[in-house]
Amino acid sequence: MNGAGDQGTAPVDSGIGRAESRISSSSSSIKRRGSEVATQPRMRFYYGFLRYLCQIGFVIYFRGRVFGLSHVPATGPVLVACNHQSFFDPVSATLAIPRECNYMARDTLFLNPFFGRFISSVNAFPVKRGAGDVGAVKEILRRLRDGKVVLVFPEGTRTRDGSIGRINPNSLLIAKKAGAAIVPAVVDGAFEAWPRTQLLPSPQSIHVTHCEALSAEQVKEWPIERIAAVVEERMGEGMKRSRERRL
Repeated sequence: MNGAGDQGTAPVDSGIGRAESRISSSSSSIKRRGSEVATQPRMRFYYGFLRYLCQIGFVIYFRGRVFGLSHVPATGPVLVACNHQSFFDPVSATLAIPRECNYMARDTLFLNPFFGRFISSVNAFPVKRGAGDVGAVKEILRRLRDGKVVLVFPEGTRTRDGSIGRINPNSLLIAKKAGAAIVPAVVDGAFEAWPRTQLLPSPQSIHVTHCEALSAEQVKEWPIERIAAVVEERMGEGMKRSRERRL
């Protein structure tokens, strides 16, 4: 499983423009179930503008860098499986991906109508914590079958020490049902920048690594236990490489 490297990819630091140039200027088609073909939508200007602002803050304040972006498929359903270090992870894990991404957010965040409307506008949807939320699972499945990118945190909770916890195989099972590829991703440095006990983030360096993807064919054919083991292994390797680069 040592093919999870980021060879041949470029960091997104001062080269924000390089990440932006990867946004497709024309719609492309993706295969869906039953050979149905759907059009890959263009990134909305509103989403792209907010993404660009986040990239600027990521680079300037956190000295952020992103590696392995070429591992993220340009089309089709993708489940990004990322470790969870801080509140900022949904943004940092996806801000360089040249596609609109979708996010789960705890349902209490939607209680404020203004904030709820805002996060909904950037593709967040509610999930109930501490209980099996069938509605949220159906929503993930729907968005993946529509050919979208969905971010999940298969550890289930934020880390307490910065390390990667055990992967919950059930969190990846949805990719098998949706025929989606899985991209293991690693956020490194966000724990130091914004730990659980800290009200506001500090300007610590954050690196994001997108590891080698499991193709939709592999996800379909492999048992879920093997999928989870490979995702966990590639995330571990990605974290090791990230620490060597960042520290």
